[in-house]
Amino acid sequence: MLTFGPVPSRRLGRSLGINNIPPKICTYSCIYCQLGKTSKMKIEPVEFYQPKEILSEVQEKVKKSKEKGELIDYLTFVPDGEPTLDINLGQEINLIKSLGIKIAVITNSSLIDKKIVRENLMEADLISFKIDSVEEEIWRKVDRPNRNLSLKDILNSMLKFKESFKGEIITETMLVKDINDNSQYIKKIANFLAKLKPSRAYLSVPIRPPAENRVQSPSEEVVNQSYYIFKEKLNQVECLIGYEGNAFAFTGEVEEDILSITSVHPMREDAIKDFLGRANSDWLVIERLIKQGKLVKSEYEGHKFYIRKFKKQ
Repeated sequence: MLTFGPVPSRRLGRSLGINNIPPKICTYSCIYCQLGKTSKMKIEPVEFYQPKEILSEVQEKVKKSKEKGELIDYLTFVPDGEPTLDINLGQEINLIKSLGIKIAVITNSSLIDKKIVRENLMEADLISFKIDSVEEEIWRKVDRPNRNLSLKDILNSMLKFKESFKGEIITETMLVKDINDNSQYIKKIANFLAKLKPSRAYLSVPIRPPAENRVQSPSEEVVNQSYYIFKEKLNQVECLIGYEGNAFAFTGEVEEDILSITSVHPMREDAIKDFLGRANSDWLVIERLIKQGKLVKSEYEGHKFYIRKFKKQ
């Protein structure tokens, strides 16, 4: 199957996935990848499927979704490998644009220094770039790229792409315990993102079984600290820590709402007190969530924060 979904996505709303790359053909072999180790590493874009074949499958899936009354916010190239390895990506984007739905590409950024890749991405409505480190040594430890790739070229090319791209750019940074979660590393990423100016920057943790068993999520305290380091440089920062609830769904269910908000944004103590006051509730709710292991208290720069505890598998 070349399509899947639509599935709920915090980043993209209702997203219909397009699987334009055969499983585990990638430029990286990230230590945290939930799909396991890369079976075939490539860095030169080639043809995998006929563009009309992808168009046909997407058309059929969109038709069935509409018949069921399912909304689709984005048609998203998010395959089991690196989507920009598909040399026909630009042609496919142009073909499915006829369906009148926004198009997103979730890429690890590794081939953005190639002219053909930049041209292919130019017609998308939204690009998500992965930026796990801006330091060569750390990048190679976390993402385990093909040895012929250059981080410096990738970062410079991202900034160059930004200058001419008319759509929206968002970023995602995966934090791995004791590898790239040091505050100094995070500050350097934040400084680069301040130049790139994404509309949103996401921080995530490896909550699904990773390619390497040694991979662990950082603590909630480290995630909280990283969030506020990013916030010092960027307007819109969110955490992706695996809470299944509906972020920002103010349902009137106080516990559910607090867990929903703190899965995206750590909340300062005074903000929680204000929220509880408006909800006609009290601090016992917070104590109960902490006791149940659903909420974690953290401190940063003299303030107390509360963040949703994420599952570690």
